[in-house]
Amino acid sequence: MRIRVLASGSGGNAYVLENDAGRRLLLEAGIRYADLQKALGYGVSRLDGCLVSHGHGDHGKAAAKVAAAGVDVYATAGTLGELGLTGHRARALRPLKTVAVGDWRVLAFPAVHDAAEPCGFLVASGDSKLLYVTDTAYCAYRFDGLTHVLVEANFSMEILQRNLESGRLPAVQMARVIRNHLSIERCIELLRANDLSRVAEVHLLHLSDGNSDAVEFKRRVERATGRPARAALRNSTTLGEVHA
Repeated sequence: MRIRVLASGSGGNAYVLENDAGRRLLLEAGIRYADLQKALGYGVSRLDGCLVSHGHGDHGKAAAKVAAAGVDVYATAGTLGELGLTGHRARALRPLKTVAVGDWRVLAFPAVHDAAEPCGFLVASGDSKLLYVTDTAYCAYRFDGLTHVLVEANFSMEILQRNLESGRLPAVQMARVIRNHLSIERCIELLRANDLSRVAEVHLLHLSDGNSDAVEFKRRVERATGRPARAALRNSTTLGEVHA
């Protein structure tokens, strides 16, 4: 399985998975549709499907246009409702039930975020199994046989507290961040709780512009897990795979 980061962060999120057969699956549609078309070589309609974790614009703003291009959009019923997606291209996922999406097997599991029925995804193809967790305060589930991990590392408590004390971060915003996003501390707890023996690399996603440190987060994850890590730095203003 190959992973391409198109955008990661509050400005937009989109990731492309490709298996050994060349089949592609889109994770999130949170960038402009024109940018998505360009990044996919104007082959949006050839996607096996599109998965959307929740209904906020930085994850689903292009979902309706992806569906209009003839691609099934998979999300929970709550997310489809929040996005206003209806019709035969809107495919409701039942949490903790595996479905086939073209060449892929997808299981949605509940997340903790201020959206309607948010979720994370376990995505498998052949012998590859990818865990995708973002925009959640924590993850209550554990997974076997992982080969790829894409996980949010939005903030650190130390940086958050420092920004609060300096007046750069209002207390109400700090509380919202903690309630809705995965900290580097909880990210590491999640990684340690899973068997990473087959994981070649951990991708750290959705780093906050002001409350994270990409280089330090990468170092902490590598030290805690013994696995190489990459921190996605690119927001959706320009597209490409950029890591720390």
